[in-house]
Amino acid sequence: MRFEHALAAWGTADFDSALKQDMERVRDELPLQRALAQGSAITAAPLTVVVHHASATARLIHVRAGIFYTSVIAGCSCADDPTPINENTEYCELQLEIDRKLGYVSVELLDE
Repeated sequence: MRFEHALAAWGTADFDSALKQDMERVRDELPLQRALAQGSAITAAPLTVVVHHASATARLIHVRAGIFYTSVIAGCSCADDPTPINENTEYCELQLEIDRKLGYVSVELLDE
């Protein structure tokens, strides 16, 4: 996973939006499924990313971000399936470390 937009925008006012753009692009690679608390499957609705903290060393950009996303309880989709199709709001926090040279990212799910 590479966050090229966020790396290019580091130190500017555009960093948060560039990070959100990169996260949306790789959403299937983020550990969101592991963080589900209410549903059983993630929907395709856009992510809402809140940057809580961002700092850097010579080698890495460290970001703590909160992610709001939606899930559903997946049923069998049969005509007599009593499972309602309601979206649930999910939330998790991720620790991201972005390599300042190449933009490669490591992601850790916090408070699993």
